[in-house]
Amino acid sequence: MKGSIPLVVMAAVLLALATLPYYVPYFYIFVATEVLIMGLLAGSYNLIFGYTGMLSFGHAAFFGFGAYITAMLLMHFEVPLLWAMIASMAGALVLAAIIGFFCVRLDEVYFAMLTLAFGMMVFAVALQWRSLTNGSDGISGFPLPEFGLGIDLTLADPMVYYYMVLVIVVLASAVLYLITRSPFGLMLKAISENPERVAFCGVNERRHRLIAFIIAGTFAGLSGALFAPFNRVANPDMVHWTQSAEPVLMTILGGAGYFMGPYFGAAVFVLLETWITSYTDQWMLFLGIVLALMVLFFRRGLLGTVLDRVMGR
Repeated sequence: MKGSIPLVVMAAVLLALATLPYYVPYFYIFVATEVLIMGLLAGSYNLIFGYTGMLSFGHAAFFGFGAYITAMLLMHFEVPLLWAMIASMAGALVLAAIIGFFCVRLDEVYFAMLTLAFGMMVFAVALQWRSLTNGSDGISGFPLPEFGLGIDLTLADPMVYYYMVLVIVVLASAVLYLITRSPFGLMLKAISENPERVAFCGVNERRHRLIAFIIAGTFAGLSGALFAPFNRVANPDMVHWTQSAEPVLMTILGGAGYFMGPYFGAAVFVLLETWITSYTDQWMLFLGIVLALMVLFFRRGLLGTVLDRVMGR
């Protein structure tokens, strides 16, 4: 009975998201779209942090890289959005493979610092290669083309774009969920809990960490590919280290190691930011206070703490 509680929660959340545009003000369709996209970013980060125990400070590099690829393809080639998203995932995969090849050789704080260094390298390229990225102004003004595969969607309509994002995020999250429940995902948990014992059993720990890093980077690239048309711009702020802090906060806030935790954390983070900015320009101060209190009193994250109490753990 208790084991079915997460499935019931997921079903209720999906039903609420599917009917959301029919009972909320139009503004909250934009907010919900951002929650879904950032939830996917945080969910991809949870694979390496919550399941594998690797604290990365450069995850925004893949998010921004996917956004830039999509923006450039839409601006210069006007390709269907589906193919732009696939290209963004492929580009993020390659970038994650290159960065991960060097980073997974290190552990703990050294891994975190190396990911931060690579992330700042990507930021420097995005900022200074003006002929390609348009520097600090970023790439904007690109059109929203057809979706692809002969599917007729008016992507400029916020409600249509919301439902497209919802379907893609649900499908991508289902893939991530299957990965976490597979033997590979269970091995990642084992690596997180006791890497020495796993290595002693003959498992190639570094290869598993690298594959997890690549998968997480690929789905982060997909979230960036969804965010660029939504925000109508791709700029260097999307690859800055401060952007990398957001999936970390969302994952911890919702509950690292719980599959739905980062999605819940993304919703709380975006809603708090939206609500606080409507009252004051000093939103970062008040948001920081609220987040600090939540982390202090919900040590396993908001959703993680609730689920543990409900399931008697």
